[in-house]
Amino acid sequence: MSARDDLLSIGAVAARAGLSVPALRYYEERGLLTAVCDAGGRRRFPRHVLRRLAVIAAGQRVGLSLADIGDALATLPTDRAPSAREWARVGTVWQELLDARLRELQALRTSLDGCIGCGCLSLARCTLLNSGDTAAGRAPAPAGCARPRARRAERSPLGSCPWWRVSRSGPRRTSGAPTRRSTGPPPPSATPPPGPGRCAASWNWP
Repeated sequence: MSARDDLLSIGAVAARAGLSVPALRYYEERGLLTAVCDAGGRRRFPRHVLRRLAVIAAGQRVGLSLADIGDALATLPTDRAPSAREWARVGTVWQELLDARLRELQALRTSLDGCIGCGCLSLARCTLLNSGDTAAGRAPAPAGCARPRARRAERSPLGSCPWWRVSRSGPRRTSGAPTRRSTGPPPPSATPPPGPGRCAASWNWP
C-alpha cells in the first residue's frame, strides 16, 4: 500500500466510521484527531485514525467524557499507528476511570433502592436531598427566572404592602381591599390584613 493510499479524505473517514463530517471536524478541534496535507495541499487523515475513532466511540458508550478520552489519547503518537503496548497503556488509564464510575453508580443504585423502598417521604432522612443547597453553586440560575421581576417589586413602594400586589400593569387591590382611592391614612376602625406589618407606602382608602 502506497503512502497516498494510506491517506483518506474527511468524507471517506466519515463514511467508514459512521460519523458526520462536522463531527470529525469537532473531534479535530478538540485535539482528538490530527489531519495532514497531501502533495496538493488538501487535508487528509491517516488510515489509522479509524482505530482512534473506534476507541472514541467505545469510550462514549461507557459514559466517558470527551475530556477523559482526549487525555488518554494524548499519550498516543499521531504520526504513525500506535503499537499494541501503547494501546494497552490507554486501556490501563480507562480501567481506573471506569472503576471509579462503577463505584459511583453502585452508590447511586444503593441510594435509589433505599429511597424507593423507605416510603418515609421525610427530607430529614432522604439520602438524595440537596442539603444546604450545595448544588446552587454548581450551576447558574435557569433562563427566564423571576429574579428581575422580584427586584422590580422590591423597588416599588407598594412591594411590601399586604393590601396590594404589584404586576406589570400596576398595583391592583387584593381581595377584601377598599374600592375607592384616597391618599389619607386608614380609619382607626380598619383592620389590616395578615402580613409582616403595616406598609410604609401611601394607603388608599375611602
